Amino acid sequence: MHGRVKVKTTAQQEEEKRKEREKKLKIYVAARDACFSKRKDAVFDDEALQLTQQLLSSNPDFATLWNYRREILTHLETVKDEDEVQKIYEAELSFLESCLKVNPKSYGSWHHRGWVSARLPRPAWTRELSLCDRCLSLDDRNFHCWDYRRMVVKMSDVPVKQELEFTDRLIGSNFSNYSSWHYRSTLLPLLHPESAERPSQRGDPPHSPSPPCPQTHSHRVCEEQLLKEYELVQNAFFTDPNDQSAWFYYRWLLGRAEREEMISCVYVSREEERVAVAFSRPVNARSGVLLLVLDGQPQRVEWRSVHPHFKHSPVWICDLPPGTISDITNEHNLTVHWTEKHAHRDCALYTGRSESWCRDTATDLELFRSELSVEKTSVLQSELQSVNQLQELEPLNKWCLLTIILLMRALDPLGYEKETLAHFQTLKEVDSMRSAYYGDLCSKFMIENTILKMEYAEVRVFSISDRNLTTLCHLDQLLLVTHINLSSNQLRRLPPQFAMLQCLEVVEADNNSIENLEGVYHLPKLEEVSLKNNQISTPADLQPLASCPKLKRLDLRGNPVTQTANVESELAELLPSVTDLLL
Repeated sequence: MHGRVKVKTTAQQEEEKRKEREKKLKIYVAARDACFSKRKDAVFDDEALQLTQQLLSSNPDFATLWNYRREILTHLETVKDEDEVQKIYEAELSFLESCLKVNPKSYGSWHHRGWVSARLPRPAWTRELSLCDRCLSLDDRNFHCWDYRRMVVKMSDVPVKQELEFTDRLIGSNFSNYSSWHYRSTLLPLLHPESAERPSQRGDPPHSPSPPCPQTHSHRVCEEQLLKEYELVQNAFFTDPNDQSAWFYYRWLLGRAEREEMISCVYVSREEERVAVAFSRPVNARSGVLLLVLDGQPQRVEWRSVHPHFKHSPVWICDLPPGTISDITNEHNLTVHWTEKHAHRDCALYTGRSESWCRDTATDLELFRSELSVEKTSVLQSELQSVNQLQELEPLNKWCLLTIILLMRALDPLGYEKETLAHFQTLKEVDSMRSAYYGDLCSKFMIENTILKMEYAEVRVFSISDRNLTTLCHLDQLLLVTHINLSSNQLRRLPPQFAMLQCLEVVEADNNSIENLEGVYHLPKLEEVSLKNNQISTPADLQPLASCPKLKRLDLRGNPVTQTANVESELAELLPSVTDLLL
């Protein structure tokens, strides 16, 4: 009808859009092919620079074109003077800002900007910091920008204090800022490092502390600053108890410092003529970093980890030549040198003794809790009281519950054991999706407590039955244990780390769900294994036991394997040393 605007149908609109896209695509493909052709012919001219700019303006994530563009710019550096190069790179930075407007999280654009800034004859780092400020004001979690900012700060020697104040401003405007909290955790050890350094190894002279740097610093923060940080982060999670970022930072503040690298134990057995060495962290001793000296003479021995799965292990063993220390009437002195760390530990095997060891205990090393001053203990008690008050207001807040557990662990793991278990049960109920994680974490804490109790009692028996354990950890701390009781838990396997129990004689692991014995591997003293009411299904599941030469007693009652035909004869062939087999 006259006077009415003709409205295009949806089909017409789609067809026009399709044609427009095809037209743009042809132009784009033609430009791309021209770039590829020029690069193939090693053409590094202004036209190539314009072509790549045209393409990258619409698609800044084309890595090949950024590479070609860097090749062109590198070539131009060789044919232009410094002032011209300065202008070229300043224009490049302006172009990159336009690319970042298209995609503020473009990997290629941020990487190229870092490359350009590093090659600029006269870089303007203040401008780059200002760019970072603008980008982070738009999106304070843009990790590309955070990475670039760290590079700019490093290149321009921005004071650490200035950057810490920058995190103050961002956190003050938005508590829910993971990146700012994390950046703060990297800056604090540099600006407020813990001053006192303990000697690296008992008997070794103390080392003077080296200047702090991000690559080598131990990440320990002085106590005075820690106390201030507790107040800051408490303000954050009281403002929004359900926000995760502040709680994660709080966990970092409560975390134990990195363990000192040291030889924690040396054990020697006269009967097996074997030496076992435990370290504070997994190491690779195959690379010749260990030297064994016996009675003043270096020994040619072959160090091996306790299980073939481990290239790095906290426990390493070696066998001495037959007859070296077997005579019980002789006394021997051993020294193990860790050449990589200039550390050593001595051990004496006295006349009439079949074994000997020298070690620092978990209680000596404060492995499972922080070493707290009176002031810090008082502050953490106050923190615990505050978080308990918050928990009364937010009884189902998982972050609050988990933090209470961590505070209790930091203050007195044994004294708060009952409360800790109750809080873990509540956590499993309010956050059922992560109940397995809480089960494993609770298992870890219960094992730590049991190790502490064992060492306070000065015994070599480790008993942790009926505690709902779902996993095993800290097994390197059990090198000297002779008897372990893991019965009535929820274990499904004895992992490869179990092979670290080199002194083990008796294993009780009844009433679990164990179906894998991988870690019961080459335990030289093992004599008895009780596995009643587990999930051992086939004789092949028991294959690791064949590596234990002294195994005499094996209890498999209540396992599916007992229903297998000819099981007794198969096990007799598989385990010839076993004389007492209970099926």
